[in-house]
Amino acid sequence: MRIAFKMHVYADRVDEYIERHNPIWPELDTVLKEHGVRTYSIFLDRETNELFAYADIEDLDAWQRVAETDVCRRWWKHMSPLMATNDNDSPTTTELEEVFHIEE
Repeated sequence: MRIAFKMHVYADRVDEYIERHNPIWPELDTVLKEHGVRTYSIFLDRETNELFAYADIEDLDAWQRVAETDVCRRWWKHMSPLMATNDNDSPTTTELEEVFHIEE
């Protein structure tokens, strides 16, 4: 299944946001894959500093359980100075509805 959502990175922290993702922590990469994440991309709109995230996942419940892992919570805390977050340091997100898809 495909999911997509938006986030917001602070204008003065964009470069650092990009640096911290290249690469992400190996243990976070492992957790994502163990929870059925097949692909995960984040795109930046430099005019608005909005981030568009897209992931191809095996199961929505497994995806949501990533948030319960220690490495994910540490990653959120690590990234929280760079972007809009909730009280628990998770990124503030807006889920997006898929309205079109084409596949070979």
